[in-house]
Amino acid sequence: MASSLKELKTQFLEYMEIEKGRSVKTVENYDRYIMRFLNYAKVNNPSAITETSVREFRMQLNRSLGVSGTMKRNTQNYHLIALRAFLKFLRKLNIDSLNPERIELAKSAPRDLDLITADELNRLMKSPQGETLPALRDRAIFELLFSTGLRVSELCNLNQDIDLSRDEFSVRGKGDKVRVVFLSPSAKRAVAEYIKKRGDMSEALFVSYGRANKGKDLPRLTPRSVERIVKSYSYKSGHHAQSEPAYY
Repeated sequence: MASSLKELKTQFLEYMEIEKGRSVKTVENYDRYIMRFLNYAKVNNPSAITETSVREFRMQLNRSLGVSGTMKRNTQNYHLIALRAFLKFLRKLNIDSLNPERIELAKSAPRDLDLITADELNRLMKSPQGETLPALRDRAIFELLFSTGLRVSELCNLNQDIDLSRDEFSVRGKGDKVRVVFLSPSAKRAVAEYIKKRGDMSEALFVSYGRANKGKDLPRLTPRSVERIVKSYSYKSGHHAQSEPAYY
């Protein structure tokens, strides 16, 4: 068994990367956050981690200066999330330490959202008109985005082999985690109509029909392109006052 917290931390980071599939960047962040606590608390064994040491560390974080003043609550919570995950790992090894459930996250300030009304959403969903491939593609994009809750990056990674005979499908998202999303009847119809008219050999479900791609293998849409498509129709449907062309 490892004899020090730093050795246990190394085991934990290897576990997060190999067993849990966390990205290298996430593992590096966990390393930095946990080391910040260990250096502050000056503890060398798991049993020395106490509620008092964590509370004092939280006070230190709250008084730390960030780029724009005091450290943001979300950033403080990243430290606590890493520490809590480390404590859960110690518990998994049957090593006596602070119960990770004793660490509560700080309440974050609510985010300011650019909300869209039901009427605006309805106009947006109906804005791709016609039976051209770009229009069929864009209707399918909107139906999937707004009915399944897919992230834009997940949407772009979908392939044509999506099984429309089922009401749900699995998607691999952030942290390489797999989850199930549900298909509405309208989303299934929109995707089926789009695939039926496709004549290219690309495996990607959503491809670019930009002028530069004519006569070439059609490339997979990027998240940035999807964002431009949504923004373009948003202008056209009246959610914004301006108007932009939608041709991607």
